[in-house]
Amino acid sequence: MKVPVLVTGGAGYIGSHAVLALKDAGWQVAVIDNLTTGFRFAIPEDVPLYEGDIEDGDLLARIFAEQGCRAIMHFAGSIIVPESVENPLKYYHNNTAKSRALIEAAVRAGVAHFIFSSTAATYGIPEVSPVTEDSPQAPINPYGMSKLMTETMLADTARAHPLNYCALRYFNVAGADPQARTGQSTAGATHLIKVAVEAALGKRDGVSVFGTDYATPDGTGVRDYIHVSDLAAAHVLALEALIEQPARSLTMNCGYGRGFSVLEVLDAVDRVTNRTIERRMEGRRAGDPDSLISDNRRIKATLPWVPRYADLETIVAHALAWERKLTEIRGQG
Repeated sequence: MKVPVLVTGGAGYIGSHAVLALKDAGWQVAVIDNLTTGFRFAIPEDVPLYEGDIEDGDLLARIFAEQGCRAIMHFAGSIIVPESVENPLKYYHNNTAKSRALIEAAVRAGVAHFIFSSTAATYGIPEVSPVTEDSPQAPINPYGMSKLMTETMLADTARAHPLNYCALRYFNVAGADPQARTGQSTAGATHLIKVAVEAALGKRDGVSVFGTDYATPDGTGVRDYIHVSDLAAAHVLALEALIEQPARSLTMNCGYGRGFSVLEVLDAVDRVTNRTIERRMEGRRAGDPDSLISDNRRIKATLPWVPRYADLETIVAHALAWERKLTEIRGQG
């Protein structure tokens, strides 16, 4: 059974892909976004956009009434780890306090299902990799803590009210819509593959490699990169699972269960673009683990999720195609 869905932060990177995934699958979708980091062009013209903030209870009540929303996919929030260290109160406001306001509005309106965009940053620096959902959650920065606090609020709320939820803990999200309808559009983004394709197209003069002495095969950090469209598909399947079993809530890692080092990623970008990106070797950043790879057995056992783009060069090629299109969009603007 399909229900009307409100996507918060639906004009942003991952949110806009979720909107497309829902729409492509025949769901009724509406978006709320304050357009601070999102882009109006990322939302299809036939999807209602409410420009506003998720802590605006009156606006949320109007959206729920007008759209009949029975489910929420919550992507709105701040995501830059170093900024969270420098400005923790911003993150506890945007990611935690505003999420509390959204959850309260959802309960008041009788919204039954809630999908939450969480993060592997809730694990901090795990002692073991791959990381399971039962690994200790010990965030080392306010970003991770702000997300963990929202997971806790959802768990407590689900015990007290007729609401079930799924917290999806992302690893490293990358790539873009295969049809180049949307992608990572934020200026000054810090995602490695985004930075690398910008460098390949001459938008940056090179890529900094932070740390070359990790306990990994080539000394650079290893991460689990997941294509954003595969991630969006997981959200739709998770919502279907919540609707099918309304007494059940879920927490699942979202990754492919394998990792690539920074240098392996840059080599892949070189191959796809037939260019050589300049690499600048720099010191480690505080709090970066040697390796962060998901144990994804739970999501594969729980959902009929079969990744379609689990190939590093495919992820790079889609990111590159979007970067070129983004240049055209901004040139027209």
